[in-house]
Amino acid sequence: MTRQIPLDEIGNYMDGQIRQLVKVTTLEWEKRVKKETPVETGRLRGAWQSQTNKPYVGEVINNVEYAEPVCYGTSLPSSWGGSFKTRQGTKAGFPELIGKELESWAQQEYQKIVKRG
Repeated sequence: MTRQIPLDEIGNYMDGQIRQLVKVTTLEWEKRVKKETPVETGRLRGAWQSQTNKPYVGEVINNVEYAEPVCYGTSLPSSWGGSFKTRQGTKAGFPELIGKELESWAQQEYQKIVKRG
């Protein structure tokens, strides 16, 4: 059955749908990045946080001082000898790779949201 939305309510309807999509996608990103974060003490994995306070913007952040070298392979400490390495063989830039994967996931999730109405 086709959902009928009065013309003057389309903007509000779409606003709600997009906000919901941003929220579920942000939470999924946080879940996936936590799962992929290498663990030595658990501090880095536990420090991931997400928020969707701004309209249409989801943020996943980690404020641990060594998050950048471990996650992206940049700003490497001198003790790493200039090369990216983790004990788990983590791929540099894995948070961005997860974001790329989520593009198609978000399209599928949007279809679910639309069907639920």
